[in-house]
Amino acid sequence: MQPEEGDGLVERFADAVWMERGLSANTLAAYQGDLRGFARWLQRERGVGLLQARREHLLGYLAARATAGQKPRSGARLLSCLRQFYQHALREGWIDSDPSARIDAPRLGRPLPKSLTEREVEALLEAPDLEQAEGFRDRTMLETLYATGLRVSELVTLELDQVSPAQGVVRVIGKGGKERLVPLGEEAQEWIRRFLQGPRDELLKGRLSSDLFPTRRGGAMTRQGFWQRIRKHALAAGIRRPISPHTLRHAFATHLLDHGADLRVVQMMLGHSDLSTTQIYTHVARERLKRLHARHHPRG
Repeated sequence: MQPEEGDGLVERFADAVWMERGLSANTLAAYQGDLRGFARWLQRERGVGLLQARREHLLGYLAARATAGQKPRSGARLLSCLRQFYQHALREGWIDSDPSARIDAPRLGRPLPKSLTEREVEALLEAPDLEQAEGFRDRTMLETLYATGLRVSELVTLELDQVSPAQGVVRVIGKGGKERLVPLGEEAQEWIRRFLQGPRDELLKGRLSSDLFPTRRGGAMTRQGFWQRIRKHALAAGIRRPISPHTLRHAFATHLLDHGADLRVVQMMLGHSDLSTTQIYTHVARERLKRLHARHHPRG
């Protein structure tokens, strides 16, 4: 039996999906807001209710929202909400056919990775307190991360025999056990050499460890532990937006390409098996060039 439009239709649907899927209160509120917005538009623009909507009505509303500036991701969420509502209505026998069928979701552009400017990287690298053994270790880890673009899991599990400051390379065991050699660069080589000459021993206090960057407990740092350390140093450096170890990996790739590095070389150093994964960084560099042109060119 088809319920009346005013019989708390939206609330009945919200209660049903909450029971079926255990959605959060915020998600339920968003769904209800989306449906009420669509209901108002239907009544105002087409003179029909939710249960009388046809496919062309849904397409018209989605197009109107996109024209008003709605982002593709929000449009995809809206369509998902409408689909769930009409699939539920079909199961309950409220409607005879689903008007949301055969409507394609908007294509979502791949989000650009968040990076740091070269000035921000310099400020971050200089943030740790070098008077403390932990600070010296953190500075060395940051220098190594920025010089190599390692994943945080690869960085915190580095062992002594994987690094050759004399040869200027680090041997990385990446995803799937794949091994690659990544150049360290002179700056990172020097920081590792200095760290091994004193601060590392101060952290270990005579204990033996194969970990390159041990904690005072003698073991390797966790990914979460390094994440907290980098956030602390970012605040000290005056970087207010959220950053993670992966942000420095992005900065490594973006700055290499900004300075003319070959894309396939960057792919090899990052350990990407597919070049298309690395190509996202060319978009980052291109967007930065557009902003610089708009800011500084007399006709930008």
